Amino acid sequence: MTSSTLLLAFEDERALAEELAAALAVPLAFVRVHRFPDGELRLVLPKPLPARVILLRGLQQPNDKLVELLVAAPAAREFGARELLLVSPYLAYMRQDMEFTPGEVVSQRHIARLLAAHFDRVLTIDPHLHRIASLDEVMPPGVGVALSAAPVLGAWIAKHVPDALLIGPDEESSQWVSEAALAGALDHAVGRKVRHGDHQVTLALPDCEVRGRAVVLLDDMASTGRTLIGSAEQLLARGASSVDVAVTHALFNGDALPLLKAAGVRQVWSSNSVPHESNAVSVVPLLTQALVDA
Repeated sequence: MTSSTLLLAFEDERALAEELAAALAVPLAFVRVHRFPDGELRLVLPKPLPARVILLRGLQQPNDKLVELLVAAPAAREFGARELLLVSPYLAYMRQDMEFTPGEVVSQRHIARLLAAHFDRVLTIDPHLHRIASLDEVMPPGVGVALSAAPVLGAWIAKHVPDALLIGPDEESSQWVSEAALAGALDHAVGRKVRHGDHQVTLALPDCEVRGRAVVLLDDMASTGRTLIGSAEQLLARGASSVDVAVTHALFNGDALPLLKAAGVRQVWSSNSVPHESNAVSVVPLLTQALVDA
């Protein structure tokens, strides 16, 4: 990195920002945020800014953060940034990728285009792309860069649970499970999921022998945790010796984490793409290499 590069971040992601700035050997500054009684936000950026600015902002709980980006990005340009990169380890609104009912907005397409209009490059990790092959389909070619934490998680699992059987709870998890299994030289299988609503899911786990096996459920993200809870209960009922969970993005809304533990899950591991008590694997090496190459 050159001396004309600055990493700009927000206080609630300080730990990840400090680790990334140290790895890149660039200075770090923080956006100051004030919320007015009516809900509006006031942002204060350092001024002037260098020619190259890397803005770190994960989009978990995204709505206020998207407003922050829509205000901060043009302000950064005004204050001197000629190249503006967004590092958003968790990229929100990627799951809504088709019009399931008439008039339903395809949020993936519109949020991706919105970010691409403000940033020269958008780096993210394991975006939930199900019906498209890459971010190039919803952003101008080369703007969106999708990295994967699956190999890092696979290596972590192989180190801590030798001979684990990796299982993805549904078809959408297949891409991450296969990458993680390859990296850790582990067996793997994938189940099927039938969703009846936001909180009702029917699971059909793979027809493979799990009795006496240490199983690790692996997915790109966990929000309500209901899919993982149902999978863990079924696996333990089928005789698995233990069930652990590994995810890239630990959203774990509400009581998801204690319910996973109550269902018999032994350990929950996640990357630090989203700050959470389960963070065990750092995504900083992935981000650093991508930013050096950018």
